[in-house]
Amino acid sequence: MMRTILAGDVGGTKTWLGLFDAGAARPAPIETARYATREFDGLADLVARFLDRAGARGTPAAACFGVAGPVRNGIAQLTNVPWAADADEIGCRFGVASVHLLNDVEAMAWAIPELAAHELVALRPGVSAARGNAALIAPGTGLGEAGLHRVGGRLIPMASEGGHADFAARTPRELAFAAAFAADRGRVSLEDVVSGPGLVNLHAFTHRAAVCTGAALPDDRRGRPAAVTANALADTCAACAETLRLFVSALGSAAGNLALRTLATAGVYVGGGIVPYLLPALQRGDFIDAFTDKHPMRALLERVPVRVIVEGRPALLGAAIAARALSE
Repeated sequence: MMRTILAGDVGGTKTWLGLFDAGAARPAPIETARYATREFDGLADLVARFLDRAGARGTPAAACFGVAGPVRNGIAQLTNVPWAADADEIGCRFGVASVHLLNDVEAMAWAIPELAAHELVALRPGVSAARGNAALIAPGTGLGEAGLHRVGGRLIPMASEGGHADFAARTPRELAFAAAFAADRGRVSLEDVVSGPGLVNLHAFTHRAAVCTGAALPDDRRGRPAAVTANALADTCAACAETLRLFVSALGSAAGNLALRTLATAGVYVGGGIVPYLLPALQRGDFIDAFTDKHPMRALLERVPVRVIVEGRPALLGAAIAARALSE
């Protein structure tokens, strides 16, 4: 019987689960399904529904789930979901010998060494250092970061909650935004700027003295980042266009900071749920300008490759790769 791996990408809104062929050179999906996370009482119930759908294929040899929140001792309290995920519960209930929980961006990072050329878009080719580290920054509903440290010739992901670090404003407009946001909310975290909700925060700032001439933002908060981006890319509203420039510049600066902190001379990767919508803006130059504007480290950063992940479900793939690697 085929040796299978169970993998999951568990988010605050949606969850992807997949059964993978562990014998392929890169774990190959056999079946995948998407679920609304909050419609279930826990991860075990999600897994039960998925395995029932997948049918009798034998007990998975290993399982790994990327979850939106920090993991401690095999348990994760999801940031925006009212239940915890427990690796031991999954192992006991479904008879899986090896079960791991990872931060969702750490799970995504496991996919990076296995991604094919067509699953990446280069913002700058750079010169990848064969013995260097790499890093991942991933804006979505929140902001995630992960380092990939070179150990024994392999890139090994390391979890981080760097998205909750302080926002480092560097331009007059960013300083003005930070002052206005802090006056209303207090502390300004990086996630308050470089995320889907952060894009909406920037939109509110740029429209304080300007009427939006683009399409109205939807009532559903989850759809607002895409609406702001669409207005900016269509050039229907000057303030929306400035919003997107501020966002892309802040993302580029944060990616450059991450490259310096991890010495990511093998490359910096940009992933996350909102990135596919932003690709045209990322390719315009503001991102790379902010990424490299780090005197006296500019020469080092100008050599760092920067690539955008366009593979559809990298955190799910990464969880499958991690499940196999961590069970060996």
